[in-house]
Amino acid sequence: MKPEMTQDELKTLVGQAALQYVTPGSIVGVGTGSTVNKFIDALATMKGDILGAVSSSVASTERLRALGIKVFDATEVDELAVYIDGADEIDHAGNMIKGGGAALTREKIVAAQSRQFICIADESKLVTTLGAFPVPVEVIPMAAKRIARQFAAMGGVAQLRMKAGAPLVTDNGQHILDVTGLKIADPLGFESQVNQWPGVVTVGVFAFQKASVCLLGTAGGVKMLAF
Repeated sequence: MKPEMTQDELKTLVGQAALQYVTPGSIVGVGTGSTVNKFIDALATMKGDILGAVSSSVASTERLRALGIKVFDATEVDELAVYIDGADEIDHAGNMIKGGGAALTREKIVAAQSRQFICIADESKLVTTLGAFPVPVEVIPMAAKRIARQFAAMGGVAQLRMKAGAPLVTDNGQHILDVTGLKIADPLGFESQVNQWPGVVTVGVFAFQKASVCLLGTAGGVKMLAF
């Protein structure tokens, strides 16, 4: 394998590798983002072998349907065998920061519905301590300024995510704060604490719903990390 593989090629590699976790005859949980798009493209090659997918975002739903894969509503399915999604950061215990694509709430819902979470990422996403990537927090707009002050008290800086000059609106009709300046040594404790703040819909730290396996795209091929 060529050592000069691009990040895009690494994403393609792990997207294809994730097919080994898809059980024929099942409904697959599908995440959101550029790496997941590679998985969706790969999944289309075996669409005749699966019943369909449950998607974590409007964008992924549109891509799945365009490729001829049936999309079920999460409420139609009791449990999923596997959920496949990317990460903005993942540590050596399988805890992740997610939400760069603004789908963190629905991603966490589908992850909670799944028996196994397979994270697909390139090696640049593997970190020792979470927090270098801004932590996305989906919030109810009326609470955004107060929540930003609570993060400031922790040493973080919360910025409202913007799109085309206006606050980004999620698929759920809410806003996102991106928080920098944090080192998250205790992901489970941090997630639990922030989840208690009134007005927080979802914090983009995935520790309760952490990955059980990470397929990491490296210059030497796909490296499998189990947690």
